[in-house]
Amino acid sequence: MPSQGFQLTQEQIALSEERKRLKLLKKKEQAEKAQPSLGSDPRGKILTREFLTTGRPTTDPLVDSSSLIAVKVMTWNLLAQTLVRRELFPVSDCLKSAQREHMLFNEILSHNADICCLQELDQKEKIFPLLDRAGYSYVFKAGPKKKHGSLIAFRKEMYTEVGSRVVEYDLQTARVDTNEETSSDRAKHGSSFFTKNIGNLVALRRDGAEQDGVIVATTHLFWHPRYTYERARQVGILFREVDAFRQVLRCPHWPCIIAGDFNFAPDDAAYSLLVGDPLLPNQLTSLSLSRVVHVTIDPSVPRSSPKASANDDEEGATAEAENEEQDPDRIIVNARRARTEDGLLSDEELKQLFDRTPRPISAYDEGLRACAALMEDVRQVTFGGRVDLGERHGAFEPIWTSYTHYWKTVLDYIFILAPAERPVTITGLAKPHATETLDPGIPMKGVCGSDHISLCAELCWPSIPA
Repeated sequence: MPSQGFQLTQEQIALSEERKRLKLLKKKEQAEKAQPSLGSDPRGKILTREFLTTGRPTTDPLVDSSSLIAVKVMTWNLLAQTLVRRELFPVSDCLKSAQREHMLFNEILSHNADICCLQELDQKEKIFPLLDRAGYSYVFKAGPKKKHGSLIAFRKEMYTEVGSRVVEYDLQTARVDTNEETSSDRAKHGSSFFTKNIGNLVALRRDGAEQDGVIVATTHLFWHPRYTYERARQVGILFREVDAFRQVLRCPHWPCIIAGDFNFAPDDAAYSLLVGDPLLPNQLTSLSLSRVVHVTIDPSVPRSSPKASANDDEEGATAEAENEEQDPDRIIVNARRARTEDGLLSDEELKQLFDRTPRPISAYDEGLRACAALMEDVRQVTFGGRVDLGERHGAFEPIWTSYTHYWKTVLDYIFILAPAERPVTITGLAKPHATETLDPGIPMKGVCGSDHISLCAELCWPSIPA
């Protein structure tokens, strides 16, 4: 009689999973003890954050909470030292590298995150050793000729990198219906500005689970406030390529975390396109007005502002003008209206670029919404507490993620693209700072070393059955 083979009982499988969980927990505790002591240097003092819990480990009553995978993710734009200008931060008291770096170190480590997404990182010789000592591996990428880049760090005892990719938005085609023989590269790309921005993608296999892991992407989208169309194009391409990366690696059941500085607010057209809300009339107008072609795409475009042309792909390249209407940081210059042959996507074509099921969710919009049902004061630190979005998505994003003398807005997010069979639940997040704690503006000693506020969320999803 042929052998049936040895098979584990359900009790033995459960015991094995519990041993794996305890082993991973022990490794995590050891890594925490090995971290540099926070607050040991007074120069690193920062405003501490309360970590809120949503009170729901899972929204699915059929899922055993003991089988959930918990991952803490943080994202932060560090403010590259190469971009610091006194005229941009007139009220800040800590703009020199030596004044900011200890606050940056403490902020990164304070969240005790399993995965860190960092943008505008330029002082690699200081950040890399910090991450090494704290037990992280990392992948750093930068756009062509950029002096700063983005980094994805992950705990060595939890994950192993099994793949990576860089998405250069300038080189990506946005159209799928072009005639290969007659269409120009310009029409295929459908771009309005050559920005040098990128997406940094990494595939991480979970320790002790050969077939399970997570896809992580971080990005810093084009900064100029008037280029609504270009940011929508870039974020649409990013999510398309994240999904394609997951398919190429043959791991469609892995959740995807896309976090970073997206440079658009919750009431922006790009946000609505991403989460599936209908576009509002003012959003359609903003898209229409930003369908232009910059001189970086078409060199024949006459230059209307020579002062801004040298570095206008870099955030904060020029100081504030006395007349806002003439400030090249706030209006479109060195560009012409787009023509049909330029290939910029129409509103309907943009919707098609974003069309996917299930839609991405935002960790803060979901998490703070749940917290607001439990705690009365949470609504006061949300975007919807100062801007009426009605029932639209985005109302529960943080009240601010960037707060300076000249710019006060929400630009940073943690998005999740989850397989339908493995829904992601937000179980906790770092509470947003109240407005009065940020006045008159950051960076500020004892508060924050960057002009952006970090985000951190704990996510849970079901493990793959053995």
